[in-house]
Amino acid sequence: MRPNIITEAGIPTRLNQWWSSIPFVTSGVILICGVIYLLCLLIGYDSYVEICFLPSAVASHFQVYRFYTSVLFHGSLLHVLFNMLALVPLGTELERIMGSVRLLFLMLLLATTNAILHLTIAFLVAYNPLYHVPNLVNECSIGFSGVIFSMIVIETSLSGVQSRSVFGLFNVPAKWYAWILLVLFQFLASNVSLLGHLCGILSGFAYTYGLFNYLLPGPSFYSKIEGLSALSVCVRRPGFIMCTGGTTYGQLPTYSNTSAAPSALINGNFLRNISSWMPSRHISTAQEGEDTRFPGRARTLGSVGTEPTAREASAHLHARLLDNTTPSDPLTNTQHTAVNTVRADATVTAEQVDTFDEELKKLVGMGFEKTQAEVALAAADGDPNVAIEILMSQQG
Repeated sequence: MRPNIITEAGIPTRLNQWWSSIPFVTSGVILICGVIYLLCLLIGYDSYVEICFLPSAVASHFQVYRFYTSVLFHGSLLHVLFNMLALVPLGTELERIMGSVRLLFLMLLLATTNAILHLTIAFLVAYNPLYHVPNLVNECSIGFSGVIFSMIVIETSLSGVQSRSVFGLFNVPAKWYAWILLVLFQFLASNVSLLGHLCGILSGFAYTYGLFNYLLPGPSFYSKIEGLSALSVCVRRPGFIMCTGGTTYGQLPTYSNTSAAPSALINGNFLRNISSWMPSRHISTAQEGEDTRFPGRARTLGSVGTEPTAREASAHLHARLLDNTTPSDPLTNTQHTAVNTVRADATVTAEQVDTFDEELKKLVGMGFEKTQAEVALAAADGDPNVAIEILMSQQG
């Protein structure tokens, strides 16, 4: 009788599975940066004077193209490897939340604002009346790390976690995470652009506090982009995540004064220091009827929740990854009518109503469609755990 043999997947298979798990835009940025570095290596191009972010050249010759070329080029193999490995968990997490087109727009916005801040601060410091530092305007900067620092701030703010691990060695308060990384990299690595990383952090905070809201288009803009026939090949790719069309990633969390529980942990494999958390998509009552726009109004860094239990984490993760049915579903409408009738005929206290609404908000925060969540919660007599099981069985 032939014995049962259990074999492990080989390295090529594991690499293929790892690569296929990275969404479209994130993997595209990694490929572009990697190919550009290899081409520079092959042709022996290593001066980068023509493409780096050079404040004096931008100001004197209006070379705005440097805003974007500088983030795609890297000076060494370790430079590009470190940046891209850091981008994998951050980009994957944010792309799953925002959608592919939104993340691409966000990266372009961050590259632009980082460059403008870099340019402004460089000239203010270089020509301040107290002490001149002219070398700042002649500093040639390249690399994607400025955008990565912005994404670290945004992802940390969205996650609502209380602490973050630094290289797997020690934990620090989440609100200081980006600043501590800034200091560590400045001491541990040579030839690092302090101003470039600092501007990335400042852009990230500006986004999370809503200062870029007036620059962000509404959902219809992303719908039009996704509907372009020229992009149909990209949209059909397995890793492409739609911003609209009923996916659970089409709506981002907005600012709330109340803290919500963070969702499931997605572990990063890069030095065990980059742990990505799925954000809790809390929608405040005042904003439920509003046209949700591409937000920069996520929870502030001081607003944190409690650690999730294993069951809650599993429910959060499944709610993120499964698509919801549309509200136009006849079954959903019938169930919605039924639950409204039940709630109208029932006699409940004010405390019970508040509890029901609070549990309903939690289910919506997990990513469930509001109508379905209300039906399931009513059917479960207000028990959120039973409601989650009902919702999961419907989606399955």
